[in-house]
Amino acid sequence: MEAKACKLVIFLLLISQVLFSQKADTSALNTLSKKEKKDGYRLLYDGHTSAGWRSATGSSFPKQGWEFSNGELCVLPPMDPGKHHGSGGDIVTTEKFAFFDLLFEYNISSGGNSGLKYFVKNEKGSSTGLELQLLDDSLHPDGKAGRDGNHTSLSLYDLITATKKGAVENPPGNWNRVRLIVYPDNRVQHYLNGIKVVEYVKGSEAFKELVAVSKYKTIPGFAENAEGYILLQDHGSGIRFRNIKIRSLK
Repeated sequence: MEAKACKLVIFLLLISQVLFSQKADTSALNTLSKKEKKDGYRLLYDGHTSAGWRSATGSSFPKQGWEFSNGELCVLPPMDPGKHHGSGGDIVTTEKFAFFDLLFEYNISSGGNSGLKYFVKNEKGSSTGLELQLLDDSLHPDGKAGRDGNHTSLSLYDLITATKKGAVENPPGNWNRVRLIVYPDNRVQHYLNGIKVVEYVKGSEAFKELVAVSKYKTIPGFAENAEGYILLQDHGSGIRFRNIKIRSLK
């Protein structure tokens, strides 16, 4: 009995250590370091409420389809696997952004599809904008669609393929860090885990030529707006976001 009791105590201690470490890790999420504060970053997601976000089709946050859990902003996959989109719909920021430096982490489900859009025009129930693709390239069919891989994860969707040479992309079920920078001179960069994978100049002739052969070619004035909302996509796949931070650039 004594040996069994000793083993039980050791087991309980190990469990408590794991739970404590998880709690400690959670408490460190969605916070700003001294350097980040000095550099002008602020939280775009506070870790537990919908503050700063609303439905892309309404004035309030979706009542279903999204949840706040363990410091994460989560898209819940639909109960009906036949549905193309989840039940919550896309969400957008309550304010617009022009030139900015955005940081976030994401964890996508196996076979998942999502995205972060920026310079979004949110008018009459439509949300058009530039999309930083988030995808399980190996299992989702969109990874093999498009032109020259411009539907793969971190690509500027249907426009520019992410060049991931040298970048480490963690598989679904693991966290990846993304940085999106829009400079005052209209240069735009996508970073994956610290490595630049996309760069272009918004509004340049080269950019316009890409738009002209893309799915956006029939949208008048596509991406010509000087500012827009940031959108997180509910595309019917489970995905989690955390540590969403932004600073304005001048």
